Amino acid sequence: MAQELPDTLLLAEAFWLMEGYFVRTLGMHRVYNSAFMNMLKNEDNAKYRSVIKNTMEFNPEVLKRYVNFMNNPDEQTAVEQFGKDDKYFGVCTMMVTMPGLPMFGHGQIEGFTEKYGMEYRRAYWDEQPDWNLVHRHEREIFPLMKKRYLFAEVQNFLLYDFFAPEGYVNENVFAYSNRYSDERALVVYNNKFEHARGWVKTSAAFAEKTGNSDEQRLVQKNLGEGLAIRNNENYFCIFRDHINHLEFIRSNRQLWDQGLYVELGAFKYHVFLNFREVQDNEWHHYAQLNAYLDGRGVPSIDETMKELFLRPIHQKFTSLMNSDTIQRLIASKITVKKTKLDTIILDEIEAKYLEFLNEVKNFTSSDRDAIPIASDVRKEMEAILQLDNLDKRFASSRSKNFKNAIAFFKKSMSDDLFNCSILYGWVLIRHLGQILAEEDYEAQSRSWIDEWLLGKIITPVFHDLNFDERQSWQALALIKILTSHQNWFKIEGDKKGLAYRIFKKLFEDQEVQQFLQINRYQDVLWFNKEAFEMLVAWLFEIAVIDCTTNKRLAPEETEVLIIERYKFVKTSKKLEAEASYQVERFIENVKNLE
Repeated sequence: MAQELPDTLLLAEAFWLMEGYFVRTLGMHRVYNSAFMNMLKNEDNAKYRSVIKNTMEFNPEVLKRYVNFMNNPDEQTAVEQFGKDDKYFGVCTMMVTMPGLPMFGHGQIEGFTEKYGMEYRRAYWDEQPDWNLVHRHEREIFPLMKKRYLFAEVQNFLLYDFFAPEGYVNENVFAYSNRYSDERALVVYNNKFEHARGWVKTSAAFAEKTGNSDEQRLVQKNLGEGLAIRNNENYFCIFRDHINHLEFIRSNRQLWDQGLYVELGAFKYHVFLNFREVQDNEWHHYAQLNAYLDGRGVPSIDETMKELFLRPIHQKFTSLMNSDTIQRLIASKITVKKTKLDTIILDEIEAKYLEFLNEVKNFTSSDRDAIPIASDVRKEMEAILQLDNLDKRFASSRSKNFKNAIAFFKKSMSDDLFNCSILYGWVLIRHLGQILAEEDYEAQSRSWIDEWLLGKIITPVFHDLNFDERQSWQALALIKILTSHQNWFKIEGDKKGLAYRIFKKLFEDQEVQQFLQINRYQDVLWFNKEAFEMLVAWLFEIAVIDCTTNKRLAPEETEVLIIERYKFVKTSKKLEAEASYQVERFIENVKNLE
């Protein structure tokens, strides 16, 4: 066959550990590896590790000729033999990450239990796919199959002994690494219903050619060599677990000298991918992070690094932004029965905000005075605490427009907890940029929400206040939008075309677009009615707070400003209906306003 049809793939079905004979002696290209299925099913783990080790000691190239499988037409189906839980997926992970060729049986992914003989022309049982099983394959197995180039070859494959802390080799744990170009992978699987812990450090022996004819020698390598990483204490290795999607960091020197410590529950497994090396800097930031995490995994090493250095800022901000403070603020609001401000909580917030700003100054190397900014925050807090009593403060007003404005304001802001939480978070954030510049600070304040990961502090507070996911998302989105557009009513230029300039700036903001749920349907851009009206109400609220905070304004001047800014609300409502919630028509109508 090799002479007359050299492109033919010769695939052998061999049993009772005859696999090596078929590929070494008879010259078959591939051979079914029945030992893989039977030994892993029976948890004869030491025996199967011995099969791999013996093959590696004879000739590692043989290993990639094996066809690994979990069922075939002569055997019970995979789910009958391995179940549908962690043991199945642990063995399946081995099947697709070992050198050689993985082979899925008919119906294996769908979880079918009917045994198919080779003589079957069709299924006799009416089985439906187990979609939970299929979806878990999609999450855990299929992405690994797309990386077969990383797992299929043997040039860089190493099988490791898993040493328990007591000093013995735990034969139930399969640990192996492989490399392709700059990509590395390390797989660790515990094929036993018991807990396992230990170190992946030294490989089993494998045959390596000496370069002298066919002469071979047995070689062992450590994990650092297997992963081809620098043996340098100034370098650190960052990698991600494909199964739980957490990232880990380890010292290169530790991986070389001690290996990798792993703990595994019954039938649990790790597939470590995306290895990258980073060099520590003169401040030893990565060393600090490595010590801080102490082996723990995190969603993002880069983000955790930022959190570590932002910890002083986060601690000060958390002392301000918490559910207890928000609830105390609500209890301190001025009402018909309660007419005196609670200066204790205002003093406390002002003092803590000043400490927060001083930490921001240290972080940004700013030389600006933080006291006036903290004072402005206090004034705005006072204004927020008196919002419920707004109609009483202007009871003498005879203006119908003013009364309509106040009525709209009170109706749209009726949810005390939700509104107070957003306003409080917004006031804490909106002035931050002033620590660098007195003018045009809005964008800086907004950018620090993301750069300094303040959203990760704000969102849990909303959860503590029993907001659902949608409310929490809306609340944080509004804080960001209101920070960016906190001075929307101060846009300069002629009054003619002012509404157009305001709305154009709003609709160009991607966060506003997302909040308004702008979407394209049948070549028309649409916005959501409820979201639009909520946003307009909030823009009016912060405009009212700006009026009532300004102590230099006489009551009559405040009243005039509120009426003027309420025109924005009335215009918005009119244009919203006329445009039938179409973005382009809305903008065009605003543009055509006199």
